[in-house]
Amino acid sequence: MIAAPSPAGPTATDLPAGPTPGEWSSAVAAIEAVPTGGRVLLLCHVNPDGDALGSMLGFGLGLRSLGGRSIQATFPGSQDLPPSLQGMPGAELLVPPDQSWTDPDLVLCFDVAAASRLGPLAQRMDSSTAIVVDHHASNTRFGGIHLVDPGAAATSVVVDQLLGRLGVPLDEQIAECLYIALVTDTGSFRFDMTTPAVHELAARLLATGIRPAEISRRVFDSRPFGAVRLFGAVLQRSALEPAAAGGRGLVWTYATLADLETYGQPPYVLEALIDSVRCTVEADVSCVLKQVTPTSWAVSMRSKGGVDVSQVAVSLGGGGHRLAAGFTGAGSVEEIVAAIRARLG
Repeated sequence: MIAAPSPAGPTATDLPAGPTPGEWSSAVAAIEAVPTGGRVLLLCHVNPDGDALGSMLGFGLGLRSLGGRSIQATFPGSQDLPPSLQGMPGAELLVPPDQSWTDPDLVLCFDVAAASRLGPLAQRMDSSTAIVVDHHASNTRFGGIHLVDPGAAATSVVVDQLLGRLGVPLDEQIAECLYIALVTDTGSFRFDMTTPAVHELAARLLATGIRPAEISRRVFDSRPFGAVRLFGAVLQRSALEPAAAGGRGLVWTYATLADLETYGQPPYVLEALIDSVRCTVEADVSCVLKQVTPTSWAVSMRSKGGVDVSQVAVSLGGGGHRLAAGFTGAGSVEEIVAAIRARLG
């Protein structure tokens, strides 16, 4: 059985230490060493969420404000972004992956716990000065320089610290990117990692003049009617297993490619589905399987605190956090749920 952390969440001593002074110095030196006219390539993971895209673009805008460097940003796979993330400041930095530089002067990647999440772009991280900016405890320490802080509520927290060390002041555009990153990864400040420091960062971002109500409507409260109907159909097939996870309970459901076709919806609308499932009071662990191909599924897992779902995800080839993790599974729905159930005890 997976060890059960305290529902109150991990203490600072439970988590690996954040970046060392030497790692901060190495990262700043590598960035400042890019020559005038040099090229900096920014990467984030496939199907980027708010933290990945917001951290990457927020840093890109900050670096651009220093002048003297060309900047590209990209991620593997489909370049279709959900409407909630379209139009984010810095979107003009985005290029398709096959049009990104193959030999930039410096590469940084954001919110990526393992090189596999970069797909074919992973080879860009081979340089000893490639910088990994992340907050996942499951980070595999690929790349050359590691700014990884598992105690940070979002990768954007680490980005804010890096921008500060580079002497970049926050402006409204940078702040909007970092705020979207922060609110998405903290669940609008509902999750355990929301500390006083998180609210202090949010206050500094708000002080630039960004409009939190408008951002929240766009990011959290906008959904096509077809997606509402799709959610209803998928939630109707939810299954509750009170005895799973050592008696803590498991609730799960799945969405197929046929569901998407029936309701005329793109795959990204399913990213918010886990929030409707995880509220089930009888289950500590919630899980949503989203069909990617006829035999593969993107699996999202959440815990309310009794189970470390990152251990389950890592054992199945994925990663994430103690309370939020995921992996890609092959086989039928029944086979994948059976594998999850077995690892939950």
